[in-house]
Amino acid sequence: MFFGSIPALVTPFAGGRVAEDTFAEFVEWQIAEGSNGLVPCGTTGEVATLNADEHREVIAHAVRAANGRVPVIAGCGTYDTATSIERIRAAADVGADAALVVVPYYNKPSQAGLVAHFTAIAEASPLPIVVYNVPSRTVADISVESLNEVGKHPRIVAVKDATGNLARVSAQRIACGEDFCQLSGNDDMALGFNAMGGVGCISVSANVAPRLCSDFQKAMREGRWDQALKLQDRLYPLHAALFTDASPAPTKYALSRIKDNFPTELRLPLVEASQSSKRAVDAALEHAGLI
Repeated sequence: MFFGSIPALVTPFAGGRVAEDTFAEFVEWQIAEGSNGLVPCGTTGEVATLNADEHREVIAHAVRAANGRVPVIAGCGTYDTATSIERIRAAADVGADAALVVVPYYNKPSQAGLVAHFTAIAEASPLPIVVYNVPSRTVADISVESLNEVGKHPRIVAVKDATGNLARVSAQRIACGEDFCQLSGNDDMALGFNAMGGVGCISVSANVAPRLCSDFQKAMREGRWDQALKLQDRLYPLHAALFTDASPAPTKYALSRIKDNFPTELRLPLVEASQSSKRAVDAALEHAGLI
């Protein structure tokens, strides 16, 4: 269902508001450069700072700009089951193709709670669900066994795995079946992730290097592993540099370096990238041949 390079889109802001024209142009560029899907309103999109109306509108902008050419997987998860369902329904209303639902954060549910949460969402959702497991941000970590249980529901079709544990790919492949879609949530591990059974990456780096990330994923799909390794070496410093400060500050800075007038504005509590982070980004962009 989903595969390849799928950017977790930044949300451009100007004067405190979503920069709608910039966002539409950004989506068009992403598709022209070969991205295989789009994720608006994820962590990289500063979803935690968007109100409900903005959340709906950002997804709507992405859907209109994509115009059916690639799937739009809308970030809809919260730490509250009922609110998550509301956001999924709103995303469906504006035409999203699927919902990315993060493991609930802050309230630290048990495995039984996680199973109940995702099951309730799947029962109420009009959209396919991609489970987003990122324990470094959520503390809670959905286990292989729990993912297997919820993955039996026909509307839970994929996982974005940002555990940083490559062994999970094999464990989840055995537990959930070869047809259960596994997407990496870590750019730097995407090569190993796909070698072990993954089919793509919901990517931060693809914001900045969509063509390179698309070519990298395509090389792996076609079994051109030597070429994929070369692209991994070319992209790796960028993967690292984009997390030298709180994301997405380095990513927005990188975009301002390669695209004229791309806004670097963030919403508090995030602030612009530090000087040391900017230097790392500049070096990585040069290494990748992007500047």
